[in-house]
Amino acid sequence: MARYRPPAPKKSPYISARGFEHLQAELKQRWQLRKNVTAALSAAAAEGDRSENAEYIYRKKQLREIDYRIRYLQKRLPELTIVDKPPTTHEQVFFGAWVTLEDDQGENHRYRIMGPDEIDPGQGLISIDSPVAQAMMKKKMDDEIRVRTPAGEQCYYIVGIDYSEKL
Repeated sequence: MARYRPPAPKKSPYISARGFEHLQAELKQRWQLRKNVTAALSAAAAEGDRSENAEYIYRKKQLREIDYRIRYLQKRLPELTIVDKPPTTHEQVFFGAWVTLEDDQGENHRYRIMGPDEIDPGQGLISIDSPVAQAMMKKKMDDEIRVRTPAGEQCYYIVGIDYSEKL
């Protein structure tokens, strides 16, 4: 028996212009990939018995995954709001800001607040919906932020806000 799972909270609709172009390019690429997979699926289906045809089963699964991503992108792209200009005040933390945080041990961490569709923790790009970004929003230099983590509450100080890179 399946358990009820409440729907996931709705993602913020903000994205940079570069991120929006990337998603549009991905959608275009997925449609092209779908054509190729459909052709391979047809060729595999023509081979005969489908129940034991590994190529056919693999291509059906691949097509299902491509269709899922295409549906997501087609629903997501129209609802996105492109943020292509930095805010008028550079003293506060808003979308697109590079923020340098100092923790209790004196270590610095640098994050950029971006949309949920363009996060990359390896490059320091975090979602505007993340607890760290939510705690930073509208804060100024030298403000203290507290973030609840699985390891307990963490305390950080904002030591740098930068909007120099283009959104």
